[in-house]
Amino acid sequence: MTINDIDLLYRKHRIRVMLAITLGYGFIYTCRLGLSIVKKPLIDAGIFSIDELGMIGAALFYGYACGKFINGFLADYVSPRIFFSLSIFIAALINIIMGVSTYLWLAILLWLLNGFFQGMAAPASVVSITNWFSYRERGRCYGIWNASHSIGEGITFYIIAAIVAAYGWQWGFITPGILCIGVAAWAFSFLRDAPSTLGLPSINTWKKEANEKIKNERPTWATQKIMFGIKAIWIVALASAMMYVTRYAINSWGILYLQEARGYSLTEAAFFLSINTFAGIFGSIAYGFISDNFFNARRPPANLIFAIIEIGALLLIFYGPTNELVQILAFTCYGFTLSGLMASLGGLFAVDIAPKGATGAAMGFVGIFSYVGAAIQENISATLISKNIQMVQDTRIYSFDDVILFWVGSSVISLLLAVSLWNTKVTK
Repeated sequence: MTINDIDLLYRKHRIRVMLAITLGYGFIYTCRLGLSIVKKPLIDAGIFSIDELGMIGAALFYGYACGKFINGFLADYVSPRIFFSLSIFIAALINIIMGVSTYLWLAILLWLLNGFFQGMAAPASVVSITNWFSYRERGRCYGIWNASHSIGEGITFYIIAAIVAAYGWQWGFITPGILCIGVAAWAFSFLRDAPSTLGLPSINTWKKEANEKIKNERPTWATQKIMFGIKAIWIVALASAMMYVTRYAINSWGILYLQEARGYSLTEAAFFLSINTFAGIFGSIAYGFISDNFFNARRPPANLIFAIIEIGALLLIFYGPTNELVQILAFTCYGFTLSGLMASLGGLFAVDIAPKGATGAAMGFVGIFSYVGAAIQENISATLISKNIQMVQDTRIYSFDDVILFWVGSSVISLLLAVSLWNTKVTK
């Protein structure tokens, strides 16, 4: 194989890998956010109460936390291509079943399984990035992939919400399910595990960067165990957990808040969430570019800047005027900065710190903290919202004061934890 052949194959498959994991992960996100869209229709129809919806939502996060942790460790051993596409396919089938059932315990079980199997996709994506892109490219590539969250949220909060408004709550589950069956097949055909499977040299050899000699000096499990002794990774995981409280509070309860506290319709509320997620696409990419190019691949300075703006945007969302332009500005800033923090605290920073050969494990370790935080949020938020409901002439009157303090406070704690890692060393 000539040098030109190697270069052509590398360029071709790097593009294919990024397309597969970014678009594929974006679409699998629609298979977890349907519940956020259909909460009010389910409540109004008397199918589920707020507390029951909190139980269903928490089941997804507990399942995802376990799935991301277990599958994160497995991802260092098995084919990312199979892991990734199978995750999308199983999530699709579960969503279709959710759309034809109204049994509470079946919904809880299905959403638990949905979370577990969706936990295969993120570690497989990050292993693919480290297989195909060098350390100095990692921030930008991770930022592009992380934008997939926003792509999925945008599709859900705009397109799926419009379908639900027109045809009913069932289609909030069935539509993503049908779409993702096709996406799973497409991702499997596009994705390749590693350069070596195509007879190509390693990424460090191709990029003429220093080879990481420690990668093959010890077994994978021995390398993974080293990660548990790194204090900084534990702090990143805690910071991510607190950030995920706020993130999923907005995703899970934001539409209900905008409908009940601000008086917007379902499509209007979904529009604000879609603005938030659209801005997140640019925020994730911008974070990778800024941290790589302005701070020499150091994450803490970018974390601080993004976290301060994110908290300011939350205050504007909850305490600013009920004005569409103000809300658009607030959700734009919030989505932009939160997506950058997701890229860093949700995985990139831990991957930087962890030893080579433990990339999937680092994602899984941070993931279990992140989604346990999201699950606990779901239960606490449901309790704080439901206990502050008053019935006035058969009309529910909501008070979100207590739960807002919980959401904003979580972001403040996340900022403080992240800043404590200012001088943390990374593994290149």
